[in-house]
Amino acid sequence: MNSVPKILILAGSLRSGSYNQKLADAYMAELAMRDCDITAITLADYSLPLMDEDLEAEKGIPVAAVKLARLFAMHDAIVIVGPEYNGSITPLLKNTIDWVSRVSSDGEKALFPYKNKICAVASASPGAMGGYSSLTHLRHVLVRLGMLVISEQLALGGAAKAFDEDGRLADERLRKMLASACDSLIEKATLLGSSC
Repeated sequence: MNSVPKILILAGSLRSGSYNQKLADAYMAELAMRDCDITAITLADYSLPLMDEDLEAEKGIPVAAVKLARLFAMHDAIVIVGPEYNGSITPLLKNTIDWVSRVSSDGEKALFPYKNKICAVASASPGAMGGYSSLTHLRHVLVRLGMLVISEQLALGGAAKAFDEDGRLADERLRKMLASACDSLIEKATLLGSSC
């Protein structure tokens, strides 16, 4: 039984000064005030080719995808913060999700990177909608893969002015929304972990 949930945090953007990375960092800081074990990663460390079944048949699943699948599998919950590109999720994030979905084993051991994992989703954008459309698409993809996506999400609009000098959300209402999402994530990850 896991009394302390293990939580993985990642941003679906590699851009320098990414608002989504700042929001992922804000999730990490908020979660650090709770009883959990946090791992934060950058997808820059897990470079993947474009998803291609012919490439997979020829060369197998990329090592980076297997490493990510192991990470996903060993955590009780995952926080995914990603920007919106043309009303949907980024190619980087979708490609990562697709490659990891191809991993079903680690040697002779079955591996389940998505099934029954608790997930929180968020997005940040300079625009007013905060990447809301991308969250709808991301939620749909993750649920299709068997993840349990919590209802509390954060679509952070006006991201260019949303953070204070310490990287915290400047607006009290948004800080409460972030805290609520983190509370929900911890609660559900703890409950699911204790029922396994």
